[in-house]
Amino acid sequence: MSVRHVFTAAAAGVLGGFALAAPAAAQVTAAEEGGSGRGKSVLGLVLALVAVGVGAWALRSAGRAGGGNARGGAIAALVLALASMIFGGMALADSAGEVGSGNGRGGAIAGLVLALVGLVLGGVALARSRRTA
Repeated sequence: MSVRHVFTAAAAGVLGGFALAAPAAAQVTAAEEGGSGRGKSVLGLVLALVAVGVGAWALRSAGRAGGGNARGGAIAALVLALASMIFGGMALADSAGEVGSGNGRGGAIAGLVLALVGLVLGGVALARSRRTA
């Protein structure tokens, strides 16, 4: 898998996340009337899960001789984790209630923790891919 394919997949994931957030943004009146504000936290959580998966894949292939495209996967994991942190931070800043009130605070916190895990996995994979190259 070339670096161009990894970046294309990462960009498609981020843009797809915006497409998933569009229906939630279209229901502004429902959110103003007491609807749930979980759109951004769910998007951040999904991006974080993808970042952890891509980071784990890149870390696994970074230690091998001729590790394929571990560097591109590590960079994609870092970008996805940062995007997840942005969405999770926005959701956490927008939530008004406590965890369990249905406003997305718990999902935002879980997304931030998973994004941190994806960031660490991507960073370690990037360091290993530089060392073996």
